[in-house]
Amino acid sequence: MSQRARRAAVALLLACGLLLTGTACGGGKTSKSGTQGGEPGPTATGSAERQRFAKTRIVTNAGLAAGATYQWIVKPFRNGAFKKGADGRTGSLIKAGLAGTFAYNRLKAAVNNAKGDPTLSKALAPVTAGIESLKGLGTKLRKGEAGDADINDFDKVVTSVKDAGRSAGAPVTDKVPSFSDVQKGGGS
Repeated sequence: MSQRARRAAVALLLACGLLLTGTACGGGKTSKSGTQGGEPGPTATGSAERQRFAKTRIVTNAGLAAGATYQWIVKPFRNGAFKKGADGRTGSLIKAGLAGTFAYNRLKAAVNNAKGDPTLSKALAPVTAGIESLKGLGTKLRKGEAGDADINDFDKVVTSVKDAGRSAGAPVTDKVPSFSDVQKGGGS
């Protein structure tokens, strides 16, 4: 399956998931008994369903963070795009800064998603401090102030999140987001 077809399939699945989630939420006034307008309401999402959604979301968010990190930070760094005098250095640094912000936001979202699954929550607890340490790296990258250690730290944190997901039964694979998504910053 081509990368374009995989991306389309992932986008379709995410759109369907969001549509289903949105329609299940409903609207209107809720009585003290938890029903709308005195009518019997839908039952709460079961624990197994919450855990499945948590795994899906963490895999998606961590995969997007990993893909953005590799595509716009690690790969250009290894190819020398951030070195003084490199062709397109300024553009590469700006893209890396935006990708750093995007990846940080997606990793934070993945940790938040893990709260829906006790196994994932325990697995990601040790990497939370590492994710927090990345907070200012996007700005450092954009300004050209990030060094080898910063790039390696970013790569290590993403790898540790992927490893934590795999150990909790939610294997994460890199999913390179579109650059327009990266420009939006990935906040939700």
